[in-house]
Amino acid sequence: MARKQLMFSLFMAFTLQAACTSGGQQKSGEGKPATAATSIPTVTVTSVLSQELSRQLKLPGELLAYQDVMLYPKVQGFIEWIGVDRGSAVRAGQLLVRLSAPEINSQKREADAKAGAAQAYKLQAESQVSVARAQRVEAEARLAGTAASYNRMKSAALTQGVVSGNELENAQRLMEAEQARVNAYRETENAALAQVKALSENATATREAASSVQTSQNYLKIVAPFEGVITERNAHPGTLAGPSGSQPVLRLQQISRLRLLVSVPESEVASVKAGALVNFTVPSFPGETFAGKVARLGNAVDPKTRTMPVELDVNNAARRLAPGMFPQVIWPATRPRPSLLVPPSAVAVTTERTFVIRIRDGVTEWMDVKRGTSTNQQGVDLVEIFGDLAPGDQVAIRGTDELRAGVRVKANAPPPTAQNK
Repeated sequence: MARKQLMFSLFMAFTLQAACTSGGQQKSGEGKPATAATSIPTVTVTSVLSQELSRQLKLPGELLAYQDVMLYPKVQGFIEWIGVDRGSAVRAGQLLVRLSAPEINSQKREADAKAGAAQAYKLQAESQVSVARAQRVEAEARLAGTAASYNRMKSAALTQGVVSGNELENAQRLMEAEQARVNAYRETENAALAQVKALSENATATREAASSVQTSQNYLKIVAPFEGVITERNAHPGTLAGPSGSQPVLRLQQISRLRLLVSVPESEVASVKAGALVNFTVPSFPGETFAGKVARLGNAVDPKTRTMPVELDVNNAARRLAPGMFPQVIWPATRPRPSLLVPPSAVAVTTERTFVIRIRDGVTEWMDVKRGTSTNQQGVDLVEIFGDLAPGDQVAIRGTDELRAGVRVKANAPPPTAQNK
C-alpha cells in the first residue's frame, strides 16, 4: 500500500512539473496549442458529476405568538375591577376588566329619558290620528246620507208641487255643511299624521342617541377577543385608563399555536415548499426535536439581508414552547435540478476569477464557475459548481493558473487509489 501511494505521489509530481513547464513556455503565446516539437504534458482529469443534493441548513428562527394583542379600553374611565393577572388562561369573550365612568352613566340616563318621552309623544300623536280618522269616517257617512237625500229631493222637484223651493235649499245647505265638516276632519287627520311623522323621526333620533351612549357604556368592559394567556398586566383598580394610554392594560397572546419565523437565504428560496414539515430545536429542551409546517411565504427577498421571511405553524397545545424563544431550524435545502460536482482541488481561485480547467479535444479551457455547497459522497469530498459545464465534462483534478488556457495536453484519469481517497 505504501508503495502504491509513493508511486502515485511521484506520478502527480511529474504531472505537475510537466504542466508548469508547459505553462511557462506558453506565457508569450497564451491560447495557442503546443507545437509538435514541444512535449505534450499529461494532466490528471476527473469527470464532472451530476447528482441530486439533499442538504440540511441550520438557520436561526424566532417563535412568535400566533395572535398577539395589546388591550386598551375604548373609552376613558377608572378601572373598577380586573379579573386576570399575568399567566392567566382566558377564553374568547371572557370579561377581563370593568371600568367606571360616571359621566357616561349620566349621559345614559338622560338619553333614555329623552327616548322615552319622544316615544310617549309619538304614541299620543298616533292616538290623535285615530280619533281624527274616526271623525272623518263618521262625517263622510253623514255626508253620503245628506247627499243622497238632496239628490232625491232635486229629482222630485222636477215635478211641480212635490217639493218646495225652501226644502230643496235646506237640503243643499245641510249637504254643504257636512262636506265642510268632512274637509275639516280630513285636515285634522293630515295634521295629526304629519305630527306623528315628525315625532317618529324624533323618537328614532333619541333612540339612536341612547343606543350610542349604551355602546359607550359597553366600552367600559374589556373582553378577550380570542383564547390565550395574559402575558402582561400594567394596571390595577383605581387606575385611569383610556385608548390613548402609554401602556396597555393587558397583553393577550395565543400560544396554543405558534408562528416560527425564519429567514431563508436567497440561494435557498427555491427549496421552500408550502406545507412541508421542518424540524427545529430549542435550547430549553436539549436533545429534543420539534416540528412545524411551512404555512406562509414572504414571496419577496429583503434587499438588505438577501433573505426571504417564511412562517411555520407550530402546534403548541402542551404549551412547552413560548413566544420569544430562538430555535435552530434544520432547514431541508434542495436544488430544483441536479447539481454539478467536482473535487475541491479542481476549482482554482485567483484575485480576478474562480474557474476550473476543462479539457476538450486535448486542449485546456478556463471555465468560470461559482462555488456552491461542499458535500461528501461515499467518503469523497466534492464541491458544487455553477457554470457553463455539463455532466461528464473532463476537468483537471488540480486547478491552477499555472496551467494556462489553450495548452494542448494529454488527459489522464487518476489511479483508482486517488479516486477513492
